[in-house]
Formats: sequence, structure tokens, C-alpha cells
Amino acid sequence: MDVLAVPAFDDNYLWIIHDGRHAAAVDPGDAVPVLAALQAEGLTLAAILLTHHHADHVGGVVELARAAASDEFPTIPVYGPAREQSRIKGMTVPLHGNEEVNIASLGLSLQVIEVPGHTLGHIAYYAPAQALLFCGDTLFAGGCGRVFEGTPAQMVESLGKLASLPGATQVYCAHEYTLSNLKFAAEVEPGNAALAERIIGERARRERGEPTVPTTIALERETNPFLRTQEKEILESLQKSGRLAQLDEVSSFAALREWKNTYR
Repeated sequence: MDVLAVPAFDDNYLWIIHDGRHAAAVDPGDAVPVLAALQAEGLTLAAILLTHHHADHVGGVVELARAAASDEFPTIPVYGPAREQSRIKGMTVPLHGNEEVNIASLGLSLQVIEVPGHTLGHIAYYAPAQALLFCGDTLFAGGCGRVFEGTPAQMVESLGKLASLPGATQVYCAHEYTLSNLKFAAEVEPGNAALAERIIGERARRERGEPTVPTTIALERETNPFLRTQEKEILESLQKSGRLAQLDEVSSFAALREWKNTYR
């Protein structure tokens, strides 16, 4: 099993999971680069997986499903969040949390995890056998998504679900936001040695033109402030900046997210 990154728009990654023959596309916001990648790699599309309804994640679904249809897969199933079905054109298989997606041609079994917050129906896909996580815009390398439709409490719970996965889990998020996320992380937790080391490594990767994704759950636990909101130094940074009155986890997350929203 391999995962191919397909860059799109300004900073999106569209993902293709494949075994050298069959493939599943994750969050194809644009069909054109996905179709080009499938052709270049000689892959037959067997399924489309969607995490949430935003256009940069679903805009290419209808065209991709039509253009990639084959004799083997004349109708390509399009999996996505049941709570957002009315907002996603072309979705055919609505999913709820704790369900399982089995893509037989790939030998791939994915657990569906409900992670509301960024959007109300957002879901993630976790493949325990391969230790792969496709989390859309919920968890980022060094950060997390904005809370557009849900509440801070929902986002805290959602991030907690993902943080509880095995540390070796490879995290495939949907945007190249890592350096800006880590700049903010260093602002709020400057004494984190693992974070300082990570910044050096990620800068080098970007200078070589390489993506900083995937990351791992273990690395995020060590360096991502949104998974570390109860760490003493982060709480002190929030208090010193006058952003935090209460020390509970939801309040500290909300204060941290609000700070990041306006951070430059």
C-alpha cells in the first residue's frame, strides 16, 4: 500500500491510496490533477473518500467519478459524511462514526471517526492495519483546523480521538500549513526542545521542495500546541497574553485557537 500526494490549489494535498493497480482518492477538490496522477501511475480508481463538504475537498467529485469510471468499476462509490450529504454533490455512500469502509480491490479497511468542529459532519478515516489516518482539516501538522461550524468543546473531543491513536500512525492532513503552524507553536511554547528540532527539519524539507506531510501522531503529541493545551508553558503564555481566565481544557483550546486565527 502506498499513498501519493497530489498538490492542488495554493496549498492543498489530494491523496491517492494505491497498491500499484487500484486506487482510492481522498478529498479530490479538483479532478484534473487526480486524473493526471492516476494515468501517470497506471492506476484504476475504485473509490472516492470525502471528509467534509468544503469545495476544495469535494469540488472535483462528479467529474472524477465520471471520467475515471472503467469496465472494472463502471460506478465508483463516493463515501462521505452522512450529516453533510445534502451539501456534497455526487456522494453516494453516507457514513456515520464507528462504521467501516472496506475497499476490497485494495484490501483496505477503514474505520470512520466522527470529528466535528471544523464542520459539523466532518469525519476521518483510519486504517489500523496500515497505520494511516486521513483527517481532512481537523488535525494539521503542527496545528488544527479553524472551528467554523462546531464548538471548541467539539473540536477538543475530536482532536482527543485522533491523539489517542497509536503514535506510529501516519497522519495525512489536507494542507501544507506546517511552517506557519510551527511558528505559532514556538510562540506559545518556546521551551519545547522537540518543537525547536522539528522546525529545523521541516524548514529543510520545504527548502528541498518536499511536503511536510505525512506527520505522525507521536510527533503531534510532542509538538502540536492544540494537543498540548494543558501544558504549563502554553497555559502561562495564554495567561501572560491576557487571553485566558479559566484553566479548563476547552477554555484554553478556545483561547489558543482564537489567538492563532489572528496570528501573523
